[in-house]
Order: sequence, then C-alpha cells, then structure tokens
Amino acid sequence: MTTPPSVASLQLAIVLPTLNERDNIAPLIQRIEGALGASGWEVLVVDDNSADGTAEEARRLALTDPRLRVIQRIGRRGLASAAIEGFCATAAPYVAVMDADHQHDPALLGPMLASVQAGEAEVAVASRFAVGASTSDWNRPDREKLSGIANSLARRLTGVELSDPMSGYFLLPTATARRLAPNLSGIGFKILLDLLATANPPLTVKDFPMNFSARRSGESKLDRAIAFDFLAGLYDKSFGRFIPTRFALFGTVGVLGVAVHMAILYLCLLAFGAGFGWGQAAATFGAMSFNFWLNNWLTYRDARLERPGELLRGWASFIVACSIGAFANVAVATTLHDYGLHTLPAALAGIAIGSVWNYALSSRFVWGRF
Repeated sequence: MTTPPSVASLQLAIVLPTLNERDNIAPLIQRIEGALGASGWEVLVVDDNSADGTAEEARRLALTDPRLRVIQRIGRRGLASAAIEGFCATAAPYVAVMDADHQHDPALLGPMLASVQAGEAEVAVASRFAVGASTSDWNRPDREKLSGIANSLARRLTGVELSDPMSGYFLLPTATARRLAPNLSGIGFKILLDLLATANPPLTVKDFPMNFSARRSGESKLDRAIAFDFLAGLYDKSFGRFIPTRFALFGTVGVLGVAVHMAILYLCLLAFGAGFGWGQAAATFGAMSFNFWLNNWLTYRDARLERPGELLRGWASFIVACSIGAFANVAVATTLHDYGLHTLPAALAGIAIGSVWNYALSSRFVWGRF
C-alpha cells in the first residue's frame, strides 16, 4: 500500500495544551503556517474541556484543515499530562510543545527542528534568558525573579546546563519523548523539567533566544499554584519513588490543617470556654473545610472544582467522605483526653487516626483519583 504524500512528508507535530484559548487558535495556525510553510507539520490541540468552546472551535477549523487535530480531555487537567498525550498521539518523527496564547514565537520552530534533525542537540529549547532573548513584553519582574530561582534549582536537579529549564517551548524527537513518557510524573505545568530530570544519560540541549511576547487574548493560566507545581516536580524526581507525590502533597496540606485545627481548638477552649469535646469537634470541622479548599487548589488542581455548584457539592462530599475519619478523630482524642492525656497529644492522636480515611475516601469520591 502506497503511503499518502501528506503522511510521508509529515515531520513535526506541534502540541498545543489549551484551556480557554478559543480566540487564539485560528491566528496561531496562520502564524505556524507562515513559519513552516503549507505542509510537513500538524497541530494537536489537547484541550482540557475549556468552558469557552476551544475544542469546538478547533474541530470547526479542522473540518477544512486536516493539519489540525483535537484531543478533548474530560476529567483530566494540566499542561504536563496534556503534552504527554500529544507525544503519544502523533506519527511525526519530531514533536514540539508550545503555548497557544501567542507568547511563544512560531518563527523559532524551523531553526529548532533543523538543529535537532542535524544532531546538534537532542532537545531544542526556546529560552527567555539566553543571550539575545527578551522578556520586555512580559512586564512581570516578579515572575522573572522567581523563574531565575526556579532555573537554578532545576539545573541542580537535571544536571543539564541551560538558561531556561522552566521554558514551556521546546522540541525533541518523538521517539525520545515516548521512551521517557512512562517515567514522567505528568504533574503541573513544567514538562520540560520532567523530561530532563528523567532522562539517563542526560539529554543534550541547545538554547534558542526567544522574545517572550504578551498574551494575545484571554487570561493567563499562571497562578501561585504553579510555584507549588514546580516544587512538586522537584519532589517527585527526588523522593517520589518512596512516597507518592500526591500523597505527599495531601500530607503537606494536612500538616497545615493541623495548625488550623489547633488554632480553632484553643480558640474554643480559651475564648469561648467550650468543653474539649465540643472544641475538638469544631476544630475538626474547620480543619476539614480548610483542607478541602487547599487540596482543591493545590493537590488536585488537575481536577480542580471551580464552579460554585461543583465547589459546594465537592465540599459536602469531602465532609461526608471524611465523616468516618472525623468520628474516629473526635472519639479517640476525647477518650485519650478523658483518661488524662494532655490536650496537644490527644488532639494529634485523633488527627492521625482520621488522616488515613481522609486521603483514601476523598481521593476516590471527591476528585475521583484513587
């Protein structure tokens, strides 16, 4: 059977992880065509079920442009996992990942592809901090400073010397990406860091100076949780094989919940004169509500509940799912306190008993990621 010319000429797949980028897709396809020509490439829009109809818009465009394909993900979120799905969905020998918001210049795709094809490096990275690069349009000195700190930590982890390991714009052979995919964490937004930290021996990298532009349309997806994603990625590559990353994140939130628990408990005891049992119950309920909010924001941000109805149902489900643990928490702590154990260790013992139930049941019934 003769291979169709359009398939035989396919060299590069550009993976665009998207969330609410409807108005950016069509003009970005035009810019990619201007950079690469009319053939030899395809675009995979991997959309996290955007509320603005990004997937529908991409499918509409694909009706008349076979170079565009769409993967709509329901119940899964996150740039890193979207990129991995893109790696596994293309037949192109080379794959690039870039943002759909026009902050990454498609004009670099040609030189990056030529460099990797010529064997100059295994990974081509568009860098915001290489000599000749510019971030003047970014207009966020705070993020530039944080990126510099993150880059320093990332270089220590990966053993690769490059100017911008936190870049979201890079290109590599698809076979390399798929070979590494089973060992990637898929957490958060920084897939390049995951690839470089996983590869053994280290991958060779070449930087390409990038003029980092302002977003064309829509709102930035960057928030403070991305810094937590970065730390989670560092943890996963350092200790994730011993304690699963999500469990460690849940536990970290739990530690913060202990502080909330104790603050509410002593407030009830000292300010309101409540008995220990009532104080422990109020503290448990308050800490559970705090833990739900923080876990939804950080631990399960790839399945984050956002709409008011979802949040209310999720909060109620979290309370119900943890009710057995909460009952055990209060019962054990109260019993130990009644037998003379000091307030602090009694409360901590109750928290420890409840934590096992909290993680297992809430993961299964609230966010569905048991």
